[in-house]
Formats: sequence, structure tokens, C-alpha cells
Amino acid sequence: MNLGMALTWSFLKRAKRVLIEDDSREYRGADLLVAGAHIADVVDGKSGSSRVGILVPTSGAFAAAAYGVWLAGKTIVPLNYLSEQETLEYVIDDAGCDLVIASKKLVEHLGYVPKCKTIVYLEDLNFKSLPSPRLPRWTSSEDLAVVLYTSGTSGKPKGVMLTHTNMLSNVGQIHEHIAIMPSDVFYGVLPQFHSFGITGLTLLPLLSGCKAVYAARFMPKRVIGGIGKQGATIYIGIPSMYNALMTVKSATVDSLTTVRIAISGGEPLPRDVSDRFFERFGVRICEAYGLTETAPGTNIMLPEEEDKIGSVGRTLPGVIERIVDPATGDELGADVDGELRIGGPNVMKGYLNQPELTAEVFDELGHLRTGDMARIDSDGFLYITGRIKEMLIVGGENVFPREIEEVLNAHPSVGVSGVVGQHDPMRGEVPVGFVEVAEGESVEPDELIHWCRDRLAGYKVPRRIVLVEEMPRNATGKVLRRALSEML
Repeated sequence: MNLGMALTWSFLKRAKRVLIEDDSREYRGADLLVAGAHIADVVDGKSGSSRVGILVPTSGAFAAAAYGVWLAGKTIVPLNYLSEQETLEYVIDDAGCDLVIASKKLVEHLGYVPKCKTIVYLEDLNFKSLPSPRLPRWTSSEDLAVVLYTSGTSGKPKGVMLTHTNMLSNVGQIHEHIAIMPSDVFYGVLPQFHSFGITGLTLLPLLSGCKAVYAARFMPKRVIGGIGKQGATIYIGIPSMYNALMTVKSATVDSLTTVRIAISGGEPLPRDVSDRFFERFGVRICEAYGLTETAPGTNIMLPEEEDKIGSVGRTLPGVIERIVDPATGDELGADVDGELRIGGPNVMKGYLNQPELTAEVFDELGHLRTGDMARIDSDGFLYITGRIKEMLIVGGENVFPREIEEVLNAHPSVGVSGVVGQHDPMRGEVPVGFVEVAEGESVEPDELIHWCRDRLAGYKVPRRIVLVEEMPRNATGKVLRRALSEML
């Protein structure tokens, strides 16, 4: 079984049923079958590569485009439209995409056309004509289904290779764990270039026969109204979104009565947000955990497990989790902090074009080294206690300090810089820059923020700049980020 076959079967069984509703239209199973076949025709005629880029906002159109690529037997590369142009084009080139299926309106909004051999705009296709009759092209379940790019240690994105087995396994694991029913209605605004969005908000409902409602932009008042109007039973978001929903003054305790499970992931869920949300709406946010490398879900709290608040829940069926001493690799007992390592059918094949990094990230048992510090209690509940890596998570997006520091250091008045994360109730974390001004130079913090804003995606721009006389360094002269964090 592959995703093309699985989705075709799901759409055929529900040909007359509305499976997706977005900002512009509804999609029945039949509509998705026809749209996918048209896109498969385009892929057959325009692409000689095994991988096809998709540059489309959160919508039913993204689902149709992905389905069409899988029908044609190829791999999708969802493109992060929040990236800078240089990063986006790097991903297209690194993935070897000779075709990008795009939304013309989104490209116009970006203000540039990404460099690629061929770009086909969905708005230019005639979906009312009859596509070529076809069955899903056969591909092995171990072939690549998706390459999702996530930030690398050097700031360059790395392509996470996920097979059809990885994706289908994770959908099945989540389906079983939270007991999905055909009557469930999903609601969310997460971007489908994100693993959380493509698995949790796209494949999970479509393969489960549920309706999915998408909004391309997060507007708290509209989300509250949409959940009530649609009778949504499953809402998936990141903590900062839940925090923002509480700012809607017109919302009442009855606004979210249809929601049976509200899942939070992408970044740590602050206890304060969880408690206040429960007090306001009577809905307990269920924290989840996962990585792009695990397709992504590995743990999800359930509403009835509220006595374990602070945990991300038990492991999903078929997932193996071990806590080891990061220095020795020795397995640790219950309630002891160590590095979390994960195995299971949902764990990635590796990183595209990076065999050495792939070898490094798997241990001797073939389990993924997550780089996260965690503990598992005697009841099997996982608690994430910190990160070994220096990565920041800003509004659910991965940000590496080094990338911001390189931009700051390029300013003629900056001698050296250091970037750390600071807790923020709306975004989870925000970057804060510390700058030691170059000798004989002067600069104002606002000037450096504008400098960064011209060169970085918005979520990577430091929230503030702190000018210091001398940066804290170790014996070799390396800036000590831990000391900067303490200075906050």
C-alpha cells in the first residue's frame, strides 16, 4: 500500500461526501479524485525528476496537489513559503525538483518567482475537463512519499526522507491512540509544509473518512466562530494559537463545546496557557510530542489523563522510546533525565543527500537520537525536560541562533553577537540578540532590528537587541550562550 492507493480508495468510498472545506470552496471525494488526476497528468508531462515541489497555502488545493503527485508515483516536497527566497530556492535545488506546483496568488504575495525549471500554477489548469483515466502508479511502500525540510545544525535546511510506510504508520498510530471516528470534524490552520499539518490535518482526516476544515490564515475570532459553525470535534494547533484564542472577548465558555480533543504540538505547552484555557472554555489542551523525523507523532496526551498534566502522554502504538545517558548511551530507569531515543515504523529513512548526518543520528539499535532531554515515569508517561540542541522554536518554527548571528555580524558596526531564546506567551520563544559593538563604532538596537528584518524571515528577527560592553566567552573565545540566557 502507498499513499496514492490509500487516498484513491478513501475518495472512491466517499465520492459524494464533502471531505474538505477551505476559504474558497468544498471538496467532495469525487472532486479530489478528478483534481488529483489532472495534476498527475501535469506531473507526467512536465517532470523528469522523482521529486515535485508544492508551493500552496493551507487548503484543499494542497491536498489535491499532493494526491496528484502520489498518483503519478513521485515524491512531494512541500515548500515553506515563510522562508527567505534564498532558502526556498536552496530547497528546490537540493531536492532536485524540476517542477513546482504553485498557487499564483501565493507567488504574487511573495513578490518573486522561485527559480525552477518549470512552475505550473493551479489557477491556470482546467479542472472541469476530463483527465486521463488512471490507476495509482505502483510504488513500493518503502519508497519516499515526502521530503520535509527542517533547519540543519548550520542553519541550512535538511531534507527529512519519509516513506509511504512512515506516513501511513503514523496515521494509523494516531488514529488508534485518539480513537478517530468518521463523524469527527478536524479544524486547523497549520501550514501543510509542516509535518504536523500534513499528517495531523491532511492525511489523518482524509484517510479516516473525516471532514477537514482549513483556514489559510490564523485569525483568533474567526477560528472560534469556525469551530462552532462547523461543529469541529478535533482542533490541532500550537500553544501560541491557544493563547491567542483566549484574547477573543466575544468567546464564551460554550464557544468550544463541540471540541472533544484539542491537540497542541510544535513547541512546549506552558502550564499557564493550559490552565487558563481550561478555565475559560472547559477544554483541556492535550499536549503532543513528535519530530519531523518521526512523521511526526510519537506521544499524545488524552483528555482523561489530566492527572499527568505536564506530560506529553504515553507512546503511540508501535513506537519505541528509550531514555539513555547522552554521554555513555546506557539506558536509564524511570523518572531519570536523559536523551530520548525513538524507534518504530514511523521513523524516517534518513536525510536527503546527507549520508554522514544520517549515520550520526541513528544509534546502534537503529533508534533516532532526538537531541531532546526527557524522562519517562513509572506509568509510561513522557516528560520533555529540555533540549540538548541549541535550536529555538519560534511559533512552531525551528530557528538556529547561528543563522541570526551571521546576519548581525555582517553589520559593519557589530563586533560579535550571540542569540538566545526567551520565553514568550504568544510565540513560545522569541530570539533575543546580544551585541558587542565593534571598536570605534556605534549603533542603536532599532537599527540592528531593521537590518535583520531586511535579511531574515519575520519569525527569525530578534525581538530585541541588548548592547553589551563585553560578551561572555570561554577560554577559547567562544561566546557562551548559556551565560547570555542567564543575563536575560
